[in-house]
Amino acid sequence: MIDASLDRLETSMDGTIGVLRIDGRVHGFTLEPPDRGNAPDISCIPPGRYSCRRVISPAKGEVFEVEHVPGRTHILIHVGNTSTDTLGCILLGARVGYLQGARAVLSSGSAVAAFMEALASVDVFPLTIRNAY
Repeated sequence: MIDASLDRLETSMDGTIGVLRIDGRVHGFTLEPPDRGNAPDISCIPPGRYSCRRVISPAKGEVFEVEHVPGRTHILIHVGNTSTDTLGCILLGARVGYLQGARAVLSSGSAVAAFMEALASVDVFPLTIRNAY
């Protein structure tokens, strides 16, 4: 069984930056919206332990969905760079930087491809989300 964790490192109006680990090894960096009380589409999800399931999204293709978030649905781990690319989802990138002055995750396409490849034989895995800031 895979053990995945997302440790949030910083937060600002540009979003919430974290590090994604799979079995203890860093697998990429994440960007979510800032914490706005778990409000749909504009907030990161609360810290906790969730299940992630492989799904086919009409807009994003084959991705993982974070399930059982209270009051929320369709929270995906997908390609994107800045908070304008997420509606409460988790963006994954290979590194952290800035894009047009906004905090961002970069090289997102290759990071998500590597993530999906690393989990090619996995349909469901647990994800623990913690605030480390």
